[in-house]
Amino acid sequence: MDNAVYWYAVVSVLLFLKMFAIAVYQGFHRITKMTFKTPEDAAFVGRDAAKEELPQVQRAARAWSNDVENIPIFLALGVAYVWVGAAPGLAAWLFLTFTGARYVHTLCLLAGLQPWRTVAYFVGVGCMFVMCGLIMSALH
Repeated sequence: MDNAVYWYAVVSVLLFLKMFAIAVYQGFHRITKMTFKTPEDAAFVGRDAAKEELPQVQRAARAWSNDVENIPIFLALGVAYVWVGAAPGLAAWLFLTFTGARYVHTLCLLAGLQPWRTVAYFVGVGCMFVMCGLIMSALH
């Protein structure tokens, strides 16, 4: 298997697991505190609907939202990267660095750690810009 294809597959799974973990994190906090904003969820456990989501759930929702803005773009660029054969030797570094940055970004967002959250965000975006340059270079 091509090195770039291999690493693309690995990070795709790792990014899925990270996003799934955010959903589990939200569910854990809702269930352990029996606090649900959605009326039917609250009624299901015999509670009134909460006026606001728990702070932990709000932070996780922001992490999810940021992932939805970044991960699909990365995955699309990754497909293009593999298809055009852009610098296969750098694929592991770029793909794993992006993925690591997304993990760090989420952990920092959940823990409220600045400036590390912003640093992690820009590391991930930087990887995507490098990928763009390498894709375009491979097309010439």
